[in-house]
Amino acid sequence: MTPVRYVLDTNVVLVDPDSVLAFPGGEVVIPIVVIEEIDQFKGDMTETGRNARLVAKTIDAYRTQGNLSKGLTQPNGSLLRVQIWNRDHTDFPRELDLKKASNRVLATALQMKREDAVRTVLVSQDTNLRIRANALGLEAVAYEGEHRDASEIYQGFVERTADAREMEQMAQQRPLRLEGTFFPNQGLIVSERGNAARWRVFRYHAKEQGFLPAKARPEGVWNLIPRNPQQELALDLLLDPELSVVTLLGKAGTGKTLLALAAGLQMMMEDNTYTKMLVSRPIFPMGRDIGYLPGAVEEKLEPWMQPIFDNLEFLINSPVSKKTSLRGYQALIDQGLLNIEPLTYIRGRSIPKQFMIVDEAQNLTPHEIKTIITRVGVGTKIVLTGDVYQIDNPYVDSVSNGLSHVVEKFKDQPLAGHATLQRGERSALAEMAANIL
Repeated sequence: MTPVRYVLDTNVVLVDPDSVLAFPGGEVVIPIVVIEEIDQFKGDMTETGRNARLVAKTIDAYRTQGNLSKGLTQPNGSLLRVQIWNRDHTDFPRELDLKKASNRVLATALQMKREDAVRTVLVSQDTNLRIRANALGLEAVAYEGEHRDASEIYQGFVERTADAREMEQMAQQRPLRLEGTFFPNQGLIVSERGNAARWRVFRYHAKEQGFLPAKARPEGVWNLIPRNPQQELALDLLLDPELSVVTLLGKAGTGKTLLALAAGLQMMMEDNTYTKMLVSRPIFPMGRDIGYLPGAVEEKLEPWMQPIFDNLEFLINSPVSKKTSLRGYQALIDQGLLNIEPLTYIRGRSIPKQFMIVDEAQNLTPHEIKTIITRVGVGTKIVLTGDVYQIDNPYVDSVSNGLSHVVEKFKDQPLAGHATLQRGERSALAEMAANIL
């Protein structure tokens, strides 16, 4: 059987340096222009620069084993080749500018397709390049998740309706068993027929092989009371010390960051489950030198972390905080209870017994997310929040980003939980803007 040939674009190898091993049994082609492009990034002190160096090192190791232009066998059985594009042998539309590296990648793939009968697939994160390839009769796919769209990402819960009496009966069953297959910690939201303002939230417990009601917290958490069933499910996941990974997806204003911070303060200050709280978010792109801003590290971080500070001030100034004698988030930092750090400093660390929040995680690649989660030490809980429709990273999309990747990969793991927050609670205007703009 003739193997499939995969021609990798530059953005693929820069997103995941292991992408050359992602097509077992196939033929993996790196156009020579890609080698030129990654050479431009190898000196950068960023995640992209690191990935460029790793790819170059991997290909160089194969070089010592033979001729890359003829192809060398990789451990997974795929054949790795570096292809030199021959301009004279290419019938390429004049409308497309060959000064652009992406078009030279496209020309390489087209030339290889026309030279033999091997099925050739261009792999790129560049949407426009995939469109151009399709127009020229070349098959093209995204590196990850091309078979899904964002609406198919695991939601974290199922919904049912029932009348008031049925809802009470369901709450009395311990555990509540329903027909169907459910993931560990998947939520069940039961709304009253004709009155969506009344609901009950349950969570699937794999050991019990059924659903148990979410823990009732009528007083809220740090004076924060859930305003909708998805928020109630999110708090139930966040406050469960048995869960090591919690992911929260949702558009702006749904309360992702506020809920995570409230849970962190509760479990650190009141429950004494964790010794401190660590909060971070990507300074895009991940690892950018914060020396571009003046001042000490804390001063450089302030513009990036202001949304975190705003939420902390809101929570700390609530009535429940009076017994803690706190006077703003700075008091938490001064007492060593709160660390605000850029993700640049996470690599190489081991982080034990902390409540760790990574905000805006949709801007991270799967490789970056893996780097972060593998830093988690004994007794640490990591919470990843983000909106997959607000991505600033040009190398990922709503499906291939690291946050969506974690949601899908961890959905069947008992130590993980996920909730998608759907209703904006910041203000009526914020909710309208998130929906219609």
